[in-house]
Amino acid sequence: MNLEELSSKLPLITGWIDQTLAKHAANAQPVADFGFIRLPYFFPANLLARTKVVTLVRVPVPPLTAMGLPGFSAFENGNYSGITYKDTYFLQVPQAANESKHFHELVHVVQWAHLGAERFLLTYATGLAANGYEKNPIEVMAFELQDYFERRGQPVDVETVVRNTLNERNP
Repeated sequence: MNLEELSSKLPLITGWIDQTLAKHAANAQPVADFGFIRLPYFFPANLLARTKVVTLVRVPVPPLTAMGLPGFSAFENGNYSGITYKDTYFLQVPQAANESKHFHELVHVVQWAHLGAERFLLTYATGLAANGYEKNPIEVMAFELQDYFERRGQPVDVETVVRNTLNERNP
């Protein structure tokens, strides 16, 4: 799939995302409400207050094959513990108390905010197509920062780290 074909599908994907966010809005709660101890040392209070979390048995993944993107069927059929759309992320119920998992998804929230929806989706999709899920540069960044967090690394301004890294990769 080339970038032009992928770009032509963005309205379908963003429409699905907006419908999904609206469908679950009543059950969304701010990350700040979870009362995590370490997250405030890595993310500003206003980000934790405005970012929403929805817990479900299975996180929602767009029906990419039905949207004309059969090359992403492996991703579409994955069973993920979390997934982020814009300023909201979805977690499987057992992950609700996992501060490290929240950290990972918050990295994605920052990526979405910095790149914007269209650029985030194109960057994620091209990384997925070229490298697979585990080696997708967007995921690699989130996993590396999550690993730092889990190893009890000293607090850093994650927003600045993410923005600088994305700017270096996509000037």
